[in-house]
Amino acid sequence: MATSLLKTPSLSMRTRLLHPTGLSIYNTLHGFSEGEVKKKLQQFSGGSIDLQKEDNGIGILTLNNPSKMNAFSGVMMLQLLEKVIELENWTEGKGLIVRGAKNTFSSGSDLNAVKALGTPEDGMALCMFMQNTLTRFMRLPLISVALVQGRALGGGAEFTTACDFRLMTPESEIRFVHKEMGIIPSWGGASRLVEIIGSRQTLKVLSGALKLDSQKALNIGMVEEVLQSSDETKSLEEAKEWLKQFIKGPPEVIRALKKCVSSGKELCLEEALQNERDLLGTVWGGPANLEAVARKGKFNK
Repeated sequence: MATSLLKTPSLSMRTRLLHPTGLSIYNTLHGFSEGEVKKKLQQFSGGSIDLQKEDNGIGILTLNNPSKMNAFSGVMMLQLLEKVIELENWTEGKGLIVRGAKNTFSSGSDLNAVKALGTPEDGMALCMFMQNTLTRFMRLPLISVALVQGRALGGGAEFTTACDFRLMTPESEIRFVHKEMGIIPSWGGASRLVEIIGSRQTLKVLSGALKLDSQKALNIGMVEEVLQSSDETKSLEEAKEWLKQFIKGPPEVIRALKKCVSSGKELCLEEALQNERDLLGTVWGGPANLEAVARKGKFNK
């Protein structure tokens, strides 16, 4: 019976589209040419996106452009997509910490690229490219944490919302400054922020370009905790310890849990339930399940 249930008809088109790795929101049907956008972004060099994968299943993604407060150059946007693809295929991974180099998170987009890509068409293309990238990032089967040291402004603030959780150091701040630049968030930050803190708080934060210090961000539910240290190295160690409590266990189980929660956020109930069923089929009777059953017998109370 269990075998036949697991072989029930395939998921709806919407469900099938959500979970395969490498899928983006926009494509040529939307008038989006990824190749053309990449050619334009390649012209704006500077900085790097660095990825360190540790043996304990934690990855450290570092935004590294300290001379410009870790602003995203065009090349960094391209490298971010490359790192997301690498993480999609990291089967041993369980968790991810996103941070900025030199004790600051990110000031958003490099203004040199913003000025050069000044037409509405360029803005729309860049919007679709970064929404594609950060949506794929958000759907990674890894539990992700943004470690906000220093300032997270504009696009940097938007990036924090693509992570599952956010931690701040005592003297850090998050600020969506888009209104002061005469625009609105375009990397998906507004939509994700509504889910994190609700529509009323989001409207206040965006329309007021509010400076969210660590205590205010904690009070409105933007962040999980304020860390004890503002030191770059110590706060990273604190973030690792915080994350470890949620990634104990085999990678296949942690990754299935993350996928299950992702589908619950994005799909209607029936489709999410179907996806939960299919994910169960990947771990039920697997090594971790069999070992746990053998260890605990009949789950003695």
